[in-house]
Order: sequence, then C-alpha cells, then structure tokens
Amino acid sequence: MMPAGVEVLSLHEIGFETEIEETGKTLEENSLIKAKAVWNYINEQMVNDQMVNTLDGVFADDTGLEIDALNGEPGVYTARWYKRNTDRSADRTQTAPLTEKEIFHANRAKALRELEGKDNRDCQFRTVITLLMNGDAPLNGGMIQVEGIVRGRIAEQEFGEGGFGYDPVFIPEGYDKTFGELPAELKNHISHRARAIQELVRVLNDGLMD
Repeated sequence: MMPAGVEVLSLHEIGFETEIEETGKTLEENSLIKAKAVWNYINEQMVNDQMVNTLDGVFADDTGLEIDALNGEPGVYTARWYKRNTDRSADRTQTAPLTEKEIFHANRAKALRELEGKDNRDCQFRTVITLLMNGDAPLNGGMIQVEGIVRGRIAEQEFGEGGFGYDPVFIPEGYDKTFGELPAELKNHISHRARAIQELVRVLNDGLMD
C-alpha cells in the first residue's frame, strides 16, 4: 500500500525486540509512545550502524474498540479489557496466565455481558497512526497523526471463527455479517487499520510530491 520508493522495515529487521509499555490514556498517546520508543532506539542504539542513515522515519499504531453506550469503552484498554472490573472478569479464578485465544474470548464475553439488555449496540473501531520523520526527510521532520475509523455494532452473540480479537462480535456498517464471518480480503480492505494506512499513504504522497 505504500507509495513507490517507500520501503517498510519491521522491528525485527532493525533489531528492536523490546516490549513497549503502553502507559498512555488515549490511542493517540499510546501510538506516540510506541513510535518514540523505536525512534529513540534508532538514534541511540544504531548510531554506528549504516542502516540508521537510510531511515527517514518511524510509524506506529494503536487501536481501540469504542462502544457508544459505554461512553467509548474499552478504548485504550481494548486488548485486555477483561481485566477491568475483575470481580466480573472471566479470569477472576485463574492462576495461570491466559493464552491469547483465551484473552480474545474473555474480551468478547465482557463486551456481550456489558451490553446485555441495551438497545444501543453501536460502536466503532479506531486506529491512530503516529508518524515521526527526521529533519532530512521529505516531510521535514515533526510528528503527524492520522486515524482510520470503521463504524458498526456489537452482535448479540458470536458469529464466525475468522480474524482475531473482537471480530466475531463486530458487525461493520453496511454489512450483516461480523468481521469473523467476512473474507479476510474484504475485512483488510474496509478495516480501521486499512483506512488509517490509506490516510498515511495520502500524507506521504502529498509530502513526497512537495
């Protein structure tokens, strides 16, 4: 999806293997925290590496599910929402760490539980991308944030086994099937992350043309 001439390197490819602690209270803050952590690594740890001279910038994202009837929750706590209000959490009696699959299930169960009996099940997935560019790059340094949103609603039960996270309970606007039921190709085209990347590409194209 990137413009011609733009190459994307993974964290693994630049040798960054550190877990980044997400301490922000908003998606914007967490996205910036991640981007800054990698940016600092590049400038501090790779100063003697020729690769650092070829890197024009860093981008990172944070994503949240925002449910209208719950005042935007879980939002920044989306990934481990099941841990909130632990007296009602699915892992209240767990002693061993949950697997990723169990965490996904616990999060979905909490969403269904919190919306039980509510008429308004509208929500949105929102992705925020932070782009940090160095002063020699075409965009002339600084920070840019873009977002991608897909509106939808929470189903009354789980449908489908595709995707991950909340996909089996999220029905995107304009469709009657959950992300868990829709083909991956379609989901990847209309998803919040896809829309955020599309906006990032637009910004890059505009900047590279200036």
